[in-house]
Amino acid sequence: MPAKIEPVSGSSNIAGVGYDPDTQELSIRFHSGRTYTYDNVPPSVHEGLISAGSMGQFFNASIKNVYSVR
Repeated sequence: MPAKIEPVSGSSNIAGVGYDPDTQELSIRFHSGRTYTYDNVPPSVHEGLISAGSMGQFFNASIKNVYSVR
């Protein structure tokens, strides 16, 4: 079961993020309403996303096309 997605502010693309450190599953909900869960994402990547000046840029550079998605 994916982690609970918490709303985030300040992103024009990402509406919410959830992370389960036990399974290393990162769930991202976009403003489009779609939610994707990425597998085997280390905690440092989740922390980087949350603290990024631009979540969208961080997502595109460090998560999209890097981790498997379902």
